[in-house]
Amino acid sequence: MLSLSARAGRLVARQLHTTAAVRRAAGADEQPPPTPTEPIRRERAPPPEDPFQRAARIFSDDMRFLWEGKKSRTFFPSHCDVCIIGGGIMGSAIAFWLKLRAGPGVQVVVVERDSTYRTASTPLSVGGLRQQFSLPENIQMSMFSAQFLRNADRFLTVEGDEPPAIQFHPHGYLMCASPEKAELLEQNYRTQMENGAKMELMTPARLKERFPWINTDGVALACHGQENEGWFDPHALLSAFRRKAIQLGAEFVEGEAAGFESRYVPNMQSMGKQSVAGGNYVLDRAVIRLKNGDVKTVKAAIFVASAGANTAQVARLAGIGEGEGLLATPVPVEPRKRYVYFYHSPDGPGLDCPLLIDPSGAYFRREGHGGHYIGGKSPTGTADDPEPSADNLDVDYDYFQSHVWHHLAHRVHSFENLKVKSAWAGYYDYNTLDQNAIIGPHPHHHNLFMATGFSGHGIQQAPAVGRAITEHILDGEYRTIDLTRMGFERVLANQPLYEQNIV
Repeated sequence: MLSLSARAGRLVARQLHTTAAVRRAAGADEQPPPTPTEPIRRERAPPPEDPFQRAARIFSDDMRFLWEGKKSRTFFPSHCDVCIIGGGIMGSAIAFWLKLRAGPGVQVVVVERDSTYRTASTPLSVGGLRQQFSLPENIQMSMFSAQFLRNADRFLTVEGDEPPAIQFHPHGYLMCASPEKAELLEQNYRTQMENGAKMELMTPARLKERFPWINTDGVALACHGQENEGWFDPHALLSAFRRKAIQLGAEFVEGEAAGFESRYVPNMQSMGKQSVAGGNYVLDRAVIRLKNGDVKTVKAAIFVASAGANTAQVARLAGIGEGEGLLATPVPVEPRKRYVYFYHSPDGPGLDCPLLIDPSGAYFRREGHGGHYIGGKSPTGTADDPEPSADNLDVDYDYFQSHVWHHLAHRVHSFENLKVKSAWAGYYDYNTLDQNAIIGPHPHHHNLFMATGFSGHGIQQAPAVGRAITEHILDGEYRTIDLTRMGFERVLANQPLYEQNIV
């Protein structure tokens, strides 16, 4: 079995060649710079160690780690095979799959800036799971995730601990379409059914028969998920992935990416990447700033940027969006703030209530028992419904009254007297190009993978994305679900791959 360093070399040499059209769009045919320099933003790291001292220290660290039998090092690891920047649901899922498949043969380090996950997207999400997408890739990923969640006890239970309490509620999504959107809903329904999802297309009469509490005014057609749709506890899933990855041998360190160091490799040619004085640069180390202010480096063969809404910032540290040619195009992902309101309506829908998406974009689902619900709505970005500032996670309670409540009360008349009890806000890692995920290696930095831009549906696809990234790293290709269309090449070529069902 090849080492990860050897696999990284093969990635640089053969993977993800960029087509001529994409290279022209990205300006990749420009002349190489006259000197072998590569702009990489980074903080000042400690001076390099003597190579013999470094080798002795690494050996000593590894022996102490194995001798003590610890689940996680108490000191900063200086090297690994795969370094994952961002330890939320996506990074933890990738670490889990890498360690599950490769075991001790692949050393994985996950860098997470806040181990409490206080402002992370996953714990602040609604935790929905659906197959009602317009793209086959998204449908297939969520179908696999549903199977994974149903078997979470088998996959994610840590030896000696209780099984994770994912609390999956399989009550489905109910997508309601206006007359203008009915044809699109039916097209999506056909795509979902062709990909193995089980849906029921509902006329207004059938909708009223199935859910008597719904007001069908303005609804021309609806689609209800019959299985593998619903919601779950997002924080429980994140915790389970992280704990299981650690048990399998992944190391989580608390710190923030501050830059990258690159290494010049002479006599190396790579498709889609201009040579520099006969060779090329590859990313070699991540520079990490710890909470106490110390700056460390970790050497790796493969890097993964899975920092959610902050992934574009991590990419800039590697020169993506600040260079020329393939480095000229930034990662089109930014934080978008979304509000979630927790309210009480004692006469609202009962236990069979699905997660309902109104034609207006407003949504709600049951939260526990006793007439409690959560709901919200994504802004349209128009003048009368602009995007809120993403500088903080403050909640605008007036937004519920002005843009959410009247839609909910129109669809469910018992919500006319609801009472908002609390609320919170979280971030989408919003892909401004096409509201769809960016998954796979970067065309310039072949040993830098990305998993970002999910625009609100990342948590439900994390099990599938973690498996896919692992396949690409270990096998050099996708083996189960082909996610090639979700690569960065479409960003370079400015060819959006639109997902029509964004909530």
